[in-house]
Amino acid sequence: MFWICFALVVLCDQGIKYVIGANMQLGQSLPLIKGLVDITYVLNKGAAFSILQGQRWIFIITTLAVLVAILWFMRSVSKNDKLLRAALALFCGGALGNFIDRLRVGAVTDFIDFHFFPIFNIADSCIVIGAALLGWCLLIRSKAQVVKEGIDVRAD
Repeated sequence: MFWICFALVVLCDQGIKYVIGANMQLGQSLPLIKGLVDITYVLNKGAAFSILQGQRWIFIITTLAVLVAILWFMRSVSKNDKLLRAALALFCGGALGNFIDRLRVGAVTDFIDFHFFPIFNIADSCIVIGAALLGWCLLIRSKAQVVKEGIDVRAD
C-alpha cells in the first residue's frame, strides 16, 4: 500500500505540473471555480510561503536526507499500521514530487490559487496531509501508551 500511494502522489503531481507547464505561460491564470480558485502557473524557488528563495541545494540535500530517513524508518513500521504507512507515503510522495521539480526546473511548479493563500500544488498538499496524519498517529499512540501504562498526567 505504501508504494502504491507513494507512486500515485508522484505521478499525479508530476502529471498535472507537466500539463500546466506545457499549456500555460508563466504567470498565466485560468479560473477553475469562478471567484473561488484559479489555476495560476508560478515557479517557486523557495519553500512554503516562498521562504528561503534561491536556496535550491539546501532543499535538495534536506529532501534527500528526509526521504532516506523515512524509508529507513519504514522498515520498522508494521504492514498492519495502514494509517501511519499512508501518512508516510503521502509525505514522501509530496517531497519527491517537489524534489523532481527542483532538479528538473530549478524551482517548484505551483498552481492552486485561492487568492487569500499562497499558491501551492498537489505535492504541498500531500506533505501537509501526511504530516497531519503522522501527528495524529503519534498523538493516538502517546495517549494509548498513557492509558496502557496507567501514567497519571493530571496536574498536581
